[in-house]
Amino acid sequence: MNKFFERRYVVTGIFLVIMITLLGRLYYIQIVDDRYTLYANRNVRRIEIQYPARGPILDRYGKILVQNVPIYDITVNPKEVKPFDTLAFCKLLGIDKEGFDKRMIKAIKYSPNKESIFEKQLPFELYASFQEKLTEFPGFYVQRRTVRTYPDSTAAQFLGFIGEVQDRDIERSNGYYRQGDYIGVTGVEKSYEQVLRGQRGVKIQMVDSRGIPKGSFANGAFDTLAHPGERLTSSLDMNLQKLGEKLMKNKLGSIVAIEPSSGEILCYVSSPTYDPNLMVGRERGNNASKLYNDPYNPFFIRPIQAYYPPGSSFKPLSALIAIQEGVITPETMYYCPGYYIAGNRRIPCFHGEVHGAVNLSKAVAESCNGYFDMVFEKLINRNGAKKTDTSFNYWRGNVAKFGLGTKLGLDMPNEGRGNLPRASYYDKVYHKGGWRSSTVISLGIGQGELLATPLQLANIEATIANRGFYYKPHLIKAIGDKQVIKHEYNVKNYVGIDSQYFKPVIDGMESVVDYGTAKGAKIPGIIMCGKTGTAQNRTGKDNSVFVAFAPRDNPKIAIAVVVENAGQGGTWAAPIASFIVEQYLRKSISQRPSGITPDYYINANLLPDLNIYLPERLKERKRDSIRSVRADSIRKVKSDSIKKAAQLKTANNNKSGSLSNLLAGRGAGK
Repeated sequence: MNKFFERRYVVTGIFLVIMITLLGRLYYIQIVDDRYTLYANRNVRRIEIQYPARGPILDRYGKILVQNVPIYDITVNPKEVKPFDTLAFCKLLGIDKEGFDKRMIKAIKYSPNKESIFEKQLPFELYASFQEKLTEFPGFYVQRRTVRTYPDSTAAQFLGFIGEVQDRDIERSNGYYRQGDYIGVTGVEKSYEQVLRGQRGVKIQMVDSRGIPKGSFANGAFDTLAHPGERLTSSLDMNLQKLGEKLMKNKLGSIVAIEPSSGEILCYVSSPTYDPNLMVGRERGNNASKLYNDPYNPFFIRPIQAYYPPGSSFKPLSALIAIQEGVITPETMYYCPGYYIAGNRRIPCFHGEVHGAVNLSKAVAESCNGYFDMVFEKLINRNGAKKTDTSFNYWRGNVAKFGLGTKLGLDMPNEGRGNLPRASYYDKVYHKGGWRSSTVISLGIGQGELLATPLQLANIEATIANRGFYYKPHLIKAIGDKQVIKHEYNVKNYVGIDSQYFKPVIDGMESVVDYGTAKGAKIPGIIMCGKTGTAQNRTGKDNSVFVAFAPRDNPKIAIAVVVENAGQGGTWAAPIASFIVEQYLRKSISQRPSGITPDYYINANLLPDLNIYLPERLKERKRDSIRSVRADSIRKVKSDSIKKAAQLKTANNNKSGSLSNLLAGRGAGK
C-alpha cells in the first residue's frame, strides 16, 4: 500500500508539472510573446501606409511650378507568394521573365518575410488592368503614391528632383523613411523636404484568406489620416524664368535677378538646363544617365556653384571702398596712356585703348583698367610697401562685406563661396615679404585669384542699388498661408560705405549703358545702371559678364548675367540682361533703337567646341584630383605627426617606463 501511495504522488506530481508548464507556455504565448498574435492578425488584417501628397510649389504670382500625379507601386511579400501564371503577370506589367526573376531575387534578399517594392511607378492605365486580376497573384499588392509633374517644364535647377531614399537617408531619419520612400535629392525639394513631405497615415483593413479586402478593421477606429505637405510660394517670376531660359538656350552660363528691396530672387537660370519631367517615371534612370553623361553638365547649378572672375564688373565695388577709405575722391584724376606701370610690368588697358584724363565716373563708364589699377595700389600701399599683407587683409575685409568669398545663406543646398584670397595664400606662393601690390595687381580689375558666383555678382548690384546694404537672397517667400521666411532674410546687411559715396559710381554705371560699353542694351524710357565685364577664361574665349540694376531711382531689379566663352560683356550678356529687366518692369519688350531683338539671342548657339571644352575640363578635374590627393597627404602627415607627438608625450610622462621605452618614444616622434 505504501508503495502504491508513493507512486500516486509521483504520477500526480508529474501531471502537475506538465499542467503548470503548459499553462506557463500559454501565458507566455498569449501575454508575453506577441509573435503569434501578429501572425494571427496578419491573416485577417492588412496595414496600408497612406502616403500624403507632396506640397506644390508656386511662383510669386501663384502659378504652379510643380504639382502631383498619382502613380502605383507593386509590392511583394515573398512568404505569401503562391504558384501563379508568371507569363500573364509579366505581360500585364510589361516585363520579361528574366526581369521578373531579378526582382523576386532582390525582394527575397531584402527580406523573405517583409513586403518590399517589386515594380515602381505604374501609370493609372497600367494599374487599372493589373488591379482587375490582382487576386490571381497572391503575395502581390498595390501601393498608391504620388510623383511630381512640371506643367511648364522649367526651373529644373531651382526645383530639383526627388528620388528613392538611400540607406544613409533611412539611418539619418531615425526610422521615419522606409525602403521605397521618396525624398528631395536636389534644389528646393531637398532644402524644404520636411515641409513638403507631409505626414503619413495608416489604414487597417480586414482581409480574407486570399488577401481580398473585406472592409475597415474596427470601423476605422485605428486608422490615421495622411496630411499633405505644405504649399510653398517661391519668389520666382515664371514668365521671367521662361524668357531667361529661352535667351540662354544653347549657351553656357547663368542669369540671377534679385529684388533689391527684399532679397527675393526673381530669375534663377542655369544653362544648359533640362526638362524636370525627365526625372519622373519608369524611364527616370535612363534619362538621368544621359543627363549625367552630357558633356555640358546640366546638373551643374551655375548660379551658386560656378566660379567666374568678375572682371570689370568688380570696378564699382573697388571704387566705393577707395572713396570710403579716403585714398581717392570722385574728382581724383588719372591720365591713361593706354597702359599702367606696376612694378616692372607694363599692363595694357583693354585692347590698349588710350582713355586720357579720367575721373571716377568716366573711368567706370569707359572701364579704364589703368585707373582701377591705380586705385588698388593706393589701397594696398597706404601703409607702405613693407606692410602689404596688413593692408591687403584690410582690403579683403572690406570686399568680404559685399558677400564675396563666403556663402550668402541662400535657402538652397550646395551654395559655393567663390574665392577671395588672403595674404597668407600669397605668403605661401611667393614666401612672406616676397610679394607687393604689383604682384597681385590683377585683383583690382576683378581678375587673378578673385572668383565669384553669379548670385554674388547680382547681390553686389542689389547692394549698390540700395546705396549700401543688402538683404540675404532667398527663393521661398511663403509656406502655406503664412508669409514666413527666416528672420535673417529680413535683416539689412550694411557694407560699411556711406550712402553719399554711391552717386559718382552710379553716375558712371548709368553712362556705361547710355554711351559706354553696354550702349547696345539701352532700354528706351528706363534708366538702367550697369557694368560690363570681359573676364579671362582658360577654356576658349573670354566670358561675357554684365551686372546692372534698374531703374536708377527706387530700383526694382538687380541682375547678373554670365555667358561663358562668348567674348565681350556688351555683346551678349548686356543685351540679354536688358530683355530680362524690361520684361520684369513692363511685362513686355519694346523695339530697341539698336535694332536688337530677343529672337536673335534665343536662336544663337554659343556652346563651346567640345574639342577644346572637354580637354580643358578634364585638365581642371585632374588638377582638382591632384589638389585633393595632396590635401589628403598633408592631412595624413599632420595626423601622423599628432599621433607621434602624443606618443612622445606619453612616454615622457610615464615615470615608470624604462629608458628603452623613453628612447623608443623619442624615435617615434622624429
